[in-house]
Amino acid sequence: MHLLLIADTHLPKRAKTLPAEVWDAVTTADVVIHAGDWVDAALLDELEGRSARLVGVYGNNDGPELRNRLPEIARVELGGVRLAVIHETGSARGREARCDRWFPDTDVLVFGHSHIPWDTTTAGGLRLLNPGSPTDRRRQPHCTYQTAEISGGRLLDVVLHRLPRRDAEGDV
Repeated sequence: MHLLLIADTHLPKRAKTLPAEVWDAVTTADVVIHAGDWVDAALLDELEGRSARLVGVYGNNDGPELRNRLPEIARVELGGVRLAVIHETGSARGREARCDRWFPDTDVLVFGHSHIPWDTTTAGGLRLLNPGSPTDRRRQPHCTYQTAEISGGRLLDVVLHRLPRRDAEGDV
């Protein structure tokens, strides 16, 4: 099972649309996971229409329409892997221990908010993934997203993809 992980798209404030490379990844993914801060429900509509399956949550920059349509925390089992998705996990300091406490029955936690890619495993065995942002790199050198595979009840082949720099209008 092929996964696409994105977060912090901030459309149309940070870009007009998702980069073409991300849309291409949507078409090949079995499951698209969006960890919040969509900003505009039009992206949710488009991803719902173009994804084989979509799992998403709202973020702190998402208004009432998105909050009415999406949960704060999503939990799903995919191929025997227990995933949770949330936008915010708090500061990096103490994140692993905090997430172990918050998500004791979870194998993988996908989160966003910081726009900083993250891939660690906690002392309790919880895999923490933040795909960064495909549209707003902030202080990072590149905009990013992640892909992963699930096979045999395990998460495999997590890859961080770096996108080409975009201009202020969101064009490559």
